[in-house]
Amino acid sequence: MLSMTRRVSQARSLLGVVELPPDKSIAHRAALLAALADGTSRLVNYSPAADPQSTLSCLRQLGVPIYEDEHGILVVEGRGLEGLQAPDRPLDCGNSGTTMRLLAGILAGQPFDSVLVGDASLSRRPMERIATPLRQMGAELTLTDGHAPIHIRGGRTLRGITYRLPVPSAQVKSCVLLAGLFAEGETTVIEPIPSRDHTERMLGLSVVELNGERYLTVRGGMRIPARTWTIPRDFSAAAFFLVAGTIVPDSEIRLPGVGLNPSRSALLDVLRAMGADITVENERSYGGEPIADLVVRSSTLHGVQVGGAIIPNLIDEIPVLTVAAACATGRTEIRDAAELRVKETDRIAAMAENLQALGARVEVFDDGLAIEGGHRLRGTTVRSFDDHRIAMAMGVAGLVAEGETIIEGAECARISFPGFWEVLDRLAGRPVAV
Repeated sequence: MLSMTRRVSQARSLLGVVELPPDKSIAHRAALLAALADGTSRLVNYSPAADPQSTLSCLRQLGVPIYEDEHGILVVEGRGLEGLQAPDRPLDCGNSGTTMRLLAGILAGQPFDSVLVGDASLSRRPMERIATPLRQMGAELTLTDGHAPIHIRGGRTLRGITYRLPVPSAQVKSCVLLAGLFAEGETTVIEPIPSRDHTERMLGLSVVELNGERYLTVRGGMRIPARTWTIPRDFSAAAFFLVAGTIVPDSEIRLPGVGLNPSRSALLDVLRAMGADITVENERSYGGEPIADLVVRSSTLHGVQVGGAIIPNLIDEIPVLTVAAACATGRTEIRDAAELRVKETDRIAAMAENLQALGARVEVFDDGLAIEGGHRLRGTTVRSFDDHRIAMAMGVAGLVAEGETIIEGAECARISFPGFWEVLDRLAGRPVAV
């Protein structure tokens, strides 16, 4: 694909309503559970973004019939736990770490061999973290220097284990729990620090809290009933507009129907602690998840300290949080976020390089960074590093930087938010390119 450059100039205000894309994390899991269910499930508001589409593509290769009905609802004909078919070629997960890690758990318990591959970015992400517990369960996996491609040998008997997560990771937790469906006995995952909880919610698992840790147990052979999954709008996508609406003067943005799962929405608390004016309206439940309408208005921010147990619940939002920090008065320090170094790119290094290029003062640590806010940002050329969250965060920064900010490789935003750049133009009252 040709690399797309996006030019973003300073905005006088941002006004309007943003219909956010569906939540990717929930979409992936709904598709996987529907594929393993007994009977036909319907997925309402399934995400058109590239990552959840990679999950559908892999499931189709595994013999799962998936199609849209006349109302645009995704229909998945579940195969049950025993009904997946051997793929005739490697399963391409694209850029999606969620697809690769969760599917590996399912495939570890199948009677056939399989291979999981991904794009250049995904092929650099660490996969030993799922291979270790899967091997303890009896699976046979071969990695390539700790990364994809992942070769999984079929026909292995899995046994339930108790596994304490060494680092907070919803993907590793979900991988082990999904493998547990195909294991003898019970599989328990112990979480010292909570991570996003969609998988245990959607499987209906009981959660036991003991000495500050969460114990999640799945029983081998547990049947998954077919059902209708209704997918809320993505809080991670809302994050860019929460920051943009705060830092651009004379702004008011309404974001209807945003998922506010407590294990995902910690950025809301951090921005409010910084002084952001964000109103939560019309709180309700949708598809088993709490949602609400958010309204953000311009305000003056001040620096804060961010670290500890809150980090897993805002890990994906830290790139755009650093943009807010650059626009705040005083110092913001973000620690305990070493996980950012093994995302689609090294997000700590990427945001530091880009913010420094714009004129921000940034100090880099192994596990985070500190930003001395209040220094004027000036437009320049920055890079996306082929990371959708870096590209979109720099789009937000460009709205307040003097002059013009040129973002190289901006097309990667489509991985999670098709149409992001057009929404930004519309809010700023600019012509939207067709």
